[in-house]
Amino acid sequence: MNMDKVWVGTRKGLFVVKKDGSGWSLGQPTFPGEPVTQVLVNPHDGAWYVALRLGHFGIKMHKSTDQGANWKEIAAPAFPPKPEAGPMKDDPTPWTVDLIWALAAGPGELWAGCLPAGLFRSRDGGASWQLVESLWNRPERQQWFGGGYDHAGIHSILVDPRDAKHVTVAVSCGGVWQTHDGGETWEVTSKGMVADYMPPERKEDPIIQDPHSMTMCAAHPDVLWVQHHAGMYRSANGGLQWDRIDAPSPSAFGFAVAAHPTDPMRAWFAPAKADANRVAVDGKLVVNETRDGGKSYIAHGKGLPERDAYHLIYRHALDVSRDGKGLAMASTTGGLWVSEDEGVSWTCVSRDLPPVAAVRCG
Repeated sequence: MNMDKVWVGTRKGLFVVKKDGSGWSLGQPTFPGEPVTQVLVNPHDGAWYVALRLGHFGIKMHKSTDQGANWKEIAAPAFPPKPEAGPMKDDPTPWTVDLIWALAAGPGELWAGCLPAGLFRSRDGGASWQLVESLWNRPERQQWFGGGYDHAGIHSILVDPRDAKHVTVAVSCGGVWQTHDGGETWEVTSKGMVADYMPPERKEDPIIQDPHSMTMCAAHPDVLWVQHHAGMYRSANGGLQWDRIDAPSPSAFGFAVAAHPTDPMRAWFAPAKADANRVAVDGKLVVNETRDGGKSYIAHGKGLPERDAYHLIYRHALDVSRDGKGLAMASTTGGLWVSEDEGVSWTCVSRDLPPVAAVRCG
């Protein structure tokens, strides 16, 4: 199935970009003027979900069951009251959801990852949400810390297509965690990652790693990819062991990675110059593709800005279609591009969008 639709969550609304006979068209925004932080198109029932971050008015969630023709506000994840006694009484983390940073779906379930790093689950299509206390109450959480934010957050959630009770989440900065029993118990699985930004004695500590984004090869779910703050990683055994892969010159830094849905050796990365210089390398925007598991890369730039490009691609702003042929990418500077030849060449859909937080291919 060819990619014919792209959902774009921006600081000023949700745009649904559609392909017709004349190319790609950018429609009017839904939720105009409101910051959209995450978008989910549920593969199990087709429902659309958006998460909003409205500042003083808090976070909101909306759902559409008729492909965006109508929207209904639904419940949003919320922490229970902070305990007044016990080990959590002095927890320095605020028990208020500031941002819905990840949305994922399993059969009959929705998952939401938030800032601060609470994981929530809904079993009624978003009508209600429950905090996954087994992860929130882990004593290791007290050592998690924020990367770009003041507190740690959960930004990536992967549901194993073979077993919906197997869920993997990535925390910035808290490493990779997995459950095999539907959230009853958790284990940290960040072995092999190295945090170059930490003191030597803590560089390999699994519970303070900073994965920027994590994705899975849908047809080979044991193959996972991570763009880490300090490099790029691949796992061939479901995240139990992470192998640092070669990085394309001159940068291993970035936020976004997209895995090919059927080929476990292929993935695309959107590089930035460096942690302290978050723009395209040498002012030229490219997408780096590996076809051999990270041993080598091809830099794709045809159709992308070749000079004076000060774009940054956020962790959710690069996505690949279910057949692996189409990709979409958008930037904090309001550029939106689509590729229909597996990332080799790109078409600019808009240069004038608000800053983009999330892109989803359909």
